Amino acid sequence: MDNYSLDFFLICLFAAVQWRISRLILAAYPGRWPRYAIVLFDVFLGVSYAFTFSVVPARLHLPGRITMVLGAGSLAYLMAATSVLGIYYLLRVVRKHLGAEIDPVRRQVLNTAGNALLATPFVVMGYGALVQRTDFRVREIDIPLPGLPQDLDGLRLLQLSDIHLSAFLSEGELARVIDASNELRAHVAFITGDLISGHSDPLDACIKQLARVRSDAGSYGCMGNHERYIRAEAYTARQAARAGIHFLRGEARQLRFGNSVINIAGMDFQSHREREHYLTGAERFIAPGTLNLLLQHNPDVFPAASAKGYNLLLAGHTHGGQVTVEILDQHISPARFFTPYVYGLYRLGASAAYVTRGIGTIGVPARIGAPPEISLLRLRKA
Repeated sequence: MDNYSLDFFLICLFAAVQWRISRLILAAYPGRWPRYAIVLFDVFLGVSYAFTFSVVPARLHLPGRITMVLGAGSLAYLMAATSVLGIYYLLRVVRKHLGAEIDPVRRQVLNTAGNALLATPFVVMGYGALVQRTDFRVREIDIPLPGLPQDLDGLRLLQLSDIHLSAFLSEGELARVIDASNELRAHVAFITGDLISGHSDPLDACIKQLARVRSDAGSYGCMGNHERYIRAEAYTARQAARAGIHFLRGEARQLRFGNSVINIAGMDFQSHREREHYLTGAERFIAPGTLNLLLQHNPDVFPAASAKGYNLLLAGHTHGGQVTVEILDQHISPARFFTPYVYGLYRLGASAAYVTRGIGTIGVPARIGAPPEISLLRLRKA
């Protein structure tokens, strides 16, 4: 996702948090050696955080997996540390407010509860990394579409997205996803981008596993931003075609079911920087009298897709927020900085879009409140 203002905000936030934490530690443990240790840790943390930007290890020709692990570790620490610091100051306010009015027993209970609360962000992060990250779930959802032909009513579409086969998703784990997908008896399978994360990830292994997907009419896909980042779009399309997977790059294919036709169009990743010109030329792929379906990694193009006449958009990119917190029935996640289309089914007029949570992770190797998803979409007459 391209949002430089958010990147700058996070850099400033994390720098301020770590500076404050360092000051608190040095106040508790003064001396030359603690100061040296804190400085070395902060430098190491800063360098590791720089690896969260994929361009850094690529330009420095550093080992992809090592830098990915270091970057993910620094991001996980900084997210947890920011939460801990917020809880610490909240507890300080509570303790100051209670003052001397509280008896020693209650004070001890409060201190114990406070210490447990301070550990909560690290516990939650651990759960997201060790448990929910690989809690692969099948989500079945009906998608009502106005004017859907009878022959397409009940058609089952499999969608896999944002696989990110890397240091944080093994080929064995992806094989579990493929096995579960094959039990769904899909009519058509779709892969909406981001097979890997970085230049050193096993792209060929990912394609080999995706080639195992079974559906009546085959597998079709579009490119994600990470294929673009590592300049592997042409290679991905070529190798996938050899494995029987059709990546659509500014083109369309038609599939007939009974007397009805689905026109499947695909376009390469549309960056946020291109938002004024989303889907330029995509109207060329519209086929009148058919169900027009667009594959596009970025869900933010939905209004443009609807305006150009597409009946259905399948997208990913957001990971459903990946780290999502529900407060007062509202889901709060970083993805909302980028697009209003974070997860689920959306409608604009007669058009619909489905945004899947996807399979893998990027940045911090954890999922919290947004478990990975194998999507099975059933077309229904509206």
